[in-house]
Amino acid sequence: MAGEHKKNEKVGEVVSTKMQKTIVVQVSRRVPHPLYRRIVTKHKKFYAHDEENTARVGDVVRIIECRPMSRLKRWRLGDVIRRSALVGAAQPSDLDVKV
Repeated sequence: MAGEHKKNEKVGEVVSTKMQKTIVVQVSRRVPHPLYRRIVTKHKKFYAHDEENTARVGDVVRIIECRPMSRLKRWRLGDVIRRSALVGAAQPSDLDVKV
């Protein structure tokens, strides 16, 4: 058990896949406002390494802390929890739209 270290994990939504082998994941958390005690949603973006380019925009993914890979990348893609619905996959003929 000595030397066993649990890596930090976060769950968030992929907001960008425009870089090669890199995804941008937005992690949301709900915290009470320090003065007014109202629950507010805070967001933070993390750059994560995606070796096989498996994640797509809109996917909910788990990212795991790792060694620094670049100036901003300190996380790697763990697994895809939920796939996003394919946007723009439907053709006008599928929807019975008069063109």
